[in-house]
Amino acid sequence: MKKYNQEVKGLLIDDETRCVHYSTENDRIAIKFYCCKIYYPCHACHEEKGCGHSAVWPADQLDKKAVLCGSCGHELTIAEYFQSTYTCPACEANFNPGCGLHRNLYFGS
Repeated sequence: MKKYNQEVKGLLIDDETRCVHYSTENDRIAIKFYCCKIYYPCHACHEEKGCGHSAVWPADQLDKKAVLCGSCGHELTIAEYFQSTYTCPACEANFNPGCGLHRNLYFGS
């Protein structure tokens, strides 16, 4: 059963937004891509199934909701996600800290 109200596209394998590229227990966020304003589980899903363009969120738009918790469906602003210590502020589900390694693919500095 899907727990979130936002559409998430990509190569999903479960209802917590895990995909074929990232499927560990803590891989449970989707990111709204700035270029198309659609949620995808990861950059690879967006490359394979997305809009054909890639643009990162500008640094002056940290107040925009762009991260979706796949566990409870809470939408986090970019700033909330950066401050989250890799847990959902609504349900306390763990996020994958390794996602920080790909931050530059989603968010500007």
